[in-house]
Amino acid sequence: MNLITLSHGSGGIKTHNLIKDIFYHYFKNDILLQQNDASILHKLSGKIAVTTDSFVVSPTFFKGGDIGKLSICGTVNDLAVSGAKPLYITAGFILEEGLSIDILEKVVISMAETARKADVYIVAGDTKVVERGKGDKIYINTTGIGIVEDNKEVLGIEKIKQGDKVIISGTLGDHGMCIMSEREELGFDVSIKSDCAPLNDITRNILSVSKNVKIMRDPTRGGLATTLNEIAEQRGISIMLYEKEIPVKKEVLGMCEMLGFDPLYVANEGKIVLIVSNEDAETVLNVMKKNSLGEDAKIIGAVINDGKDKLYLKTEAGGTRILNMYEEEMLPRIC
Repeated sequence: MNLITLSHGSGGIKTHNLIKDIFYHYFKNDILLQQNDASILHKLSGKIAVTTDSFVVSPTFFKGGDIGKLSICGTVNDLAVSGAKPLYITAGFILEEGLSIDILEKVVISMAETARKADVYIVAGDTKVVERGKGDKIYINTTGIGIVEDNKEVLGIEKIKQGDKVIISGTLGDHGMCIMSEREELGFDVSIKSDCAPLNDITRNILSVSKNVKIMRDPTRGGLATTLNEIAEQRGISIMLYEKEIPVKKEVLGMCEMLGFDPLYVANEGKIVLIVSNEDAETVLNVMKKNSLGEDAKIIGAVINDGKDKLYLKTEAGGTRILNMYEEEMLPRIC
């Protein structure tokens, strides 16, 4: 079995061969193959959007994805929900000595396939190797670059007002519960698939039918409740969610109940939560439902102004409770 050794991070012949045979081979594009210390990008026209992220998910492979697919989707989605068109990604790899090169190759193939699907180019990268026991197989750091065209509205929290509607693009908690179910020490025998997917197509559809989308977010770590709490606090408004409208798969809900988790706080990797004007809410909902990633989209709440900057949940029983930010790490290493 071919394994990663410290020599693969030394800058010598093994590093050269790893870059040529794995990274250049699968990420191949004209910009990357400049093979300079810095890639020279094509001239960009518009406002530039930049994001960066690191991925340490365990296990490396899971139903619906892997750390490679996740790294591309996570970066593309951060750009897409900001209203930007994702264009370029850089990828830095921290590899543990002893990692199978076959595993690395599978991860890189997955990244390349996901990048092609999202129509983005991986244009620069780096590889480092740490001693056995000083890492956990593979970590990936990415930076994403995109543009917001000059004639497009820049989304902003300051535009949110009373009466705006909250829409979620699909079921909650799929990714977090998928990762949890596949961790060996738990031994759950349930078939929950991660929702990991690039969102730039559906965000483009949304913005094509409405100029009254106020904000879009991908509710990853901390889930929907944390994301909306951040928005409420930053804008100085309150949000009311309606429990009966919030979509959650039965398998996810059942697992959450067994483990004592609330799906409102569980991570997603292929969902959008957005706030849009009341007038455009149905139009946006309908266009989302025409996209495969938005078939289960629902209007789940509304912005209210009670001067308290809170997130509320109207329960199916008719009561109302406050949804605070989660104080602890619910599910470590989910992305």
